Amino acid sequence: MAHATEPAPEEARHPMRFHAPHAHLSSVFGNDWFALKAEAFARFFGTPTFLIAQTLIVGGWIVANMLGISRFDPYPFILLNLAFSLQAAYAAPLILLAQTRQADRDKALAEADAHHREDIALACQQRETELARETSQMAELLRRNTELTELTRQLAERIETLTRELHEHLTPTRHF
Repeated sequence: MAHATEPAPEEARHPMRFHAPHAHLSSVFGNDWFALKAEAFARFFGTPTFLIAQTLIVGGWIVANMLGISRFDPYPFILLNLAFSLQAAYAAPLILLAQTRQADRDKALAEADAHHREDIALACQQRETELARETSQMAELLRRNTELTELTRQLAERIETLTRELHEHLTPTRHF
């Protein structure tokens, strides 16, 4: 998978370079005040704080109406039922909104990760190619060095032979 555009040299090593192509994308619901608050509220629905608070409110509601402390919603608690219906009517779309936004972020991150893995694979391939080239050069240099060493040995032997012959030729032999 080829990249549409290659990064400029100064961007080539930026740690977030793989996320840059996704920066222009906004999530399905945007990043305005409402979308951000709605997502935060939807995330709050799954917290222990929300569950404990809701349990305390509902328990207080039922106790207050059962003991006669207040009679605004007597048994069978129709108003409480309507409150739960209203909560469900808003909670479901808010949860879906949060899930959609998270899915958008996950998709963008997955694409960035794929590009990152692709870049790493390409860098590894380039390093392997360079290593193979350098290994080939090293083998050639070693071969040449071996040839030169052999030639040096042959020349040293030849010099030794010539020196011995010259010495024998120039020094008179004494007979006693």
